[in-house]
Amino acid sequence: MKKNLALLAALAMIIQSGVQTSAPISVSKQKLQGTITISGAFALYPMVMKWSEEFRKLHPQVRFDISAGGAGKGIADALANMVDIGMVSREIHPAEIEKGAWFIPVTKDAVVAVINESNPLLGELLKKGAKKADFMHIWLDETPPTWNALVITKGRIQMHVYTRSDSCGAAETWALFLGKHQEDLLGIGVFGDPGLNEAVRKDVLGIGYNNINYAFDATTLKPMPGTVILPIDLNEDGRIDEAEKFYGNRNAVIKAIADNRYPSPPARNLYFVCHGRPQKQLLAAFMQWVLGTGQKYVAEAGYITLPEAKIVQALKKIGL
Repeated sequence: MKKNLALLAALAMIIQSGVQTSAPISVSKQKLQGTITISGAFALYPMVMKWSEEFRKLHPQVRFDISAGGAGKGIADALANMVDIGMVSREIHPAEIEKGAWFIPVTKDAVVAVINESNPLLGELLKKGAKKADFMHIWLDETPPTWNALVITKGRIQMHVYTRSDSCGAAETWALFLGKHQEDLLGIGVFGDPGLNEAVRKDVLGIGYNNINYAFDATTLKPMPGTVILPIDLNEDGRIDEAEKFYGNRNAVIKAIADNRYPSPPARNLYFVCHGRPQKQLLAAFMQWVLGTGQKYVAEAGYITLPEAKIVQALKKIGL
């Protein structure tokens, strides 16, 4: 017991100091080669692409085969041994654990509501935002409210609601925020994060939801051209207060999530999932690196760094 506590304490000191986590051998000193196959969540795809690029700078003989197709595909592929790692952007279900799903958190992000920047009531919408009950009416009622009803004005401007057609963490997380599951969400089904954002961008009366890295432009850090984020009225006082005005810039949203000012869900952990604990040295080494040095790339990629305690727990789970 004392030996384990000492090891965890040492790992915590390494992570806190910003030095690459290494137990017992530094990943950078290992000669690694082979291919790592990964599929799954759109939410985690940009981050994993960045990690793979940086990891290959240390280990040029390692190859990655990475594809996005939704969290459902990621965990299905992992459990079927079609890939080494499934990217999953929701909590792992008990039934999946029973089938052998082994998982660790690797970073964190959130889902936001997206509307068209040319919405005729945009000014009022940004002032008032939307309460949780409003989002429930939008995605759970057979007849969604009008845009006028949302801001309590006269008129009947119809609302066009979009949701995801693929099994994904974004939809499941957004549904959990509303107290339901993905299959309960109503609206026009669109495949993938990019597709949903594009649908809203092309529809003046559209509303949807996106993972933050598909809701914001990676270069400007502003909402994707043609769209804005519909704020959540967190204290439900009928207006967006100064403390709730953090949606105009990706970094501001990230800080709000890190400071626990954005509700969870739709803030959530993102996971690596395997079929059983990884036995290959290459996989264990990559995961170790992700939880150590790899965390320094998280913020610049538009994600939230894991708390130190979760990193230490994940390293212990890998077997370090």
